[in-house]
Amino acid sequence: MSLPHALLGLLAVAPRSGYELTKVFEEGDLGRYAWQAGHTSIYPELGRLAEQGLVEVTHEGARGSRTYAVTDAGREELRSWLLSPPTRGGKVRDERVLRMFLLSALDPADARKVLERIAAATGQEAARLRRVREEAGPVQPGAEGFGQLAAEYGLRQYDAVHGWAQWALEQLDAAAVAAPRT
Repeated sequence: MSLPHALLGLLAVAPRSGYELTKVFEEGDLGRYAWQAGHTSIYPELGRLAEQGLVEVTHEGARGSRTYAVTDAGREELRSWLLSPPTRGGKVRDERVLRMFLLSALDPADARKVLERIAAATGQEAARLRRVREEAGPVQPGAEGFGQLAAEYGLRQYDAVHGWAQWALEQLDAAAVAAPRT
């Protein structure tokens, strides 16, 4: 996902100022689960999107505050991006996966601690998202409904990682039993 498309998507839902967009990334589920961005990247990107005609300033307020809205061209760019398959071969930076590749650098007891921590954390997050989904009820049309779809996606990811961590712990146990004792 790219920051320009995240901004276009948020502005397609409702016009917002750079400050409001920053708060969405800093305090909302979008920043917590999908994409992190701060004001130092959001404001310059809004300027670039405006130069490209994908967003426009709809209101200027006190102290230079600007409210942005997506243009028709911006909606078309967002639509095109959302309907196209994700690109492959881009830079991958996932610290959690990197840590899994490097677990073998730890002794088995420390590796077990890491896996237990992952199992506990993902179990807690899955439980939290499960409550969010239950409280929201059936998925409704509109932005709120798509937020529920995203919450369900996150729930299923946490469930999958939780199950993987439990499986990995079982594998460590089985390897310890099978290892020859010296």
